[in-house]
Amino acid sequence: MPDYTDFSASASPLWQDDRWRETHLGRLLGHAMRRFDERVLHLMAGNEGVPLALANLAARDQISAAHVHITRHLALEGSRLTELARAAGMSKQAMGDLVDQCAAWGLVQREADPLDARARRVVFTPVGLAWLQAFRDAVAQAEAEFREAVGKDVATVVALGLEAYAN
Repeated sequence: MPDYTDFSASASPLWQDDRWRETHLGRLLGHAMRRFDERVLHLMAGNEGVPLALANLAARDQISAAHVHITRHLALEGSRLTELARAAGMSKQAMGDLVDQCAAWGLVQREADPLDARARRVVFTPVGLAWLQAFRDAVAQAEAEFREAVGKDVATVVALGLEAYAN
């Protein structure tokens, strides 16, 4: 068992080789997800179905992977803010800020929850549904590019492994 009481870099063989920090699975997954989301946003910026103002925001990196959380997690029938935040792994306050931004851009709106008059649901607007379709198209293209880059067999194994690990 390593001795964690002396943390000087030269004193412990534990610190002699720290390449593991660059290549561990969590870091690789994080890099891959950022790269994938950046590619999706780039593709969306060039999609003719995306309203010009939103395409310009995406092209200027004003729309980030954080905004993709709403696109990725908002149910078609709408979601309460707490559900949306939980699904995205964010605080309710941070998700509320994203929803406010997306509402200002015309992607979503808040409306009364038909099941609870005291509650509000976040729903896609017609512009938001066009955005969602552009997201779907961009994800499909980014996945195809991934398969092309790593090969069909590797892409299948990665997808199956990630699915098993996520559930």
